Amino acid sequence: MCFISAPNIFDIMNAKRILAYLSDIAANNNREWFHEHHDEFEVCHKDFLDGVGQLIERLAKFDSEIAAVKPEDCVYRFYRDVRFSPDKSPYKRHFGAYICSHGRKALRGGYYLHLQPGMCFFGIGCYWLPTNILTSVRNEIMGNIGEWRRVVENGKFINTFGYPNEGIFTEESRSEKGFGLAALKTCPKGFPKDYEFMKYLRMKDYLVWRALGDDFSVDGKWLDRLAEYAQTAKPMMDFVNCVVDDYE
Repeated sequence: MCFISAPNIFDIMNAKRILAYLSDIAANNNREWFHEHHDEFEVCHKDFLDGVGQLIERLAKFDSEIAAVKPEDCVYRFYRDVRFSPDKSPYKRHFGAYICSHGRKALRGGYYLHLQPGMCFFGIGCYWLPTNILTSVRNEIMGNIGEWRRVVENGKFINTFGYPNEGIFTEESRSEKGFGLAALKTCPKGFPKDYEFMKYLRMKDYLVWRALGDDFSVDGKWLDRLAEYAQTAKPMMDFVNCVVDDYE
């Protein structure tokens, strides 16, 4: 697949400035510091919104379902809900946006951009599906294993994302790429234990991701790279979304 180089939008989404601000808020996570530096937050927040808008426009070239999605409906609040958390820090340490035709709170698979110093990544697919939907996805995979293998075992998909649950992405250890974040240790209840492709049924989420260095936007080609990741993963996401859509 040939991608036309996008214009350099580094001036629109200044990731370097955003990450510098996020480093500062991580070290000064209190309301007094935040309000003293609120102008910088506003600039960085707008930069991020602009970048998400450009990403939506780029992804919509092959995913028309998100063409009408607005950046402000994708970006998560920066303020933390601390009611049930032992960590009472009032602000997040990252900027995140979930681009999905059903909204950022939807179960439906979409595209997630995460900016955090040392932890930037781009994800595609479904995360934390309820057990009943996971069961339906697993049944769909078993019933259409040939189609599933076609979309997740082709060379480009494997080269881009790897095999199920081989990648690790935590603050302590980070891989470059991954297919899934967690898996059951044993066969899911109600499924045959000797199933040949059990590795796909043990998955607890159906998403892929690529780690992004903090300098990922410097060369101005980050939109092309993220679009290529997304287009490679989209057949897998579409397969799962066909099941999720029955529940939304």
